[in-house]
Amino acid sequence: MPRAVTLIRSASLSDVAEYAYAATAPAESRLIFLAGACPLNEDGSTAAIGDVAGQAAKAVENLRTALADSGASLHDVISTRVLVASDRQEDLVTAWEVVRDAFGDHDVPSTLMGVTVLGYNDQLVEIESVAAVLDS
Repeated sequence: MPRAVTLIRSASLSDVAEYAYAATAPAESRLIFLAGACPLNEDGSTAAIGDVAGQAAKAVENLRTALADSGASLHDVISTRVLVASDRQEDLVTAWEVVRDAFGDHDVPSTLMGVTVLGYNDQLVEIESVAAVLDS
């Protein structure tokens, strides 16, 4: 199945970043705006309390589910924003590594942010995303 998302790299910007700097989708693609994927278990409890990597992994798992229910996959994501409730850069890097590894070679444009607090008790990670698909 053809993909709608085209990742764009910039030779004019640093090659240190572990993601594309931009992405496009054709006008005929269907955009999917996903709510922030949270590290919640099926019963609504927060997973992996106190564990940034564990929460990032659960958030990615829930993102995959939301995408599948929308007719998409991680390879259809056009951008992400990864939020980490921490003022420690190493916590942000830990969350980012989990997300980056989940996306593999589909290294979408992303923003990584440290925030003061997130919406659920004991929540440390949330992943916002937009996807684009070409419907048959």
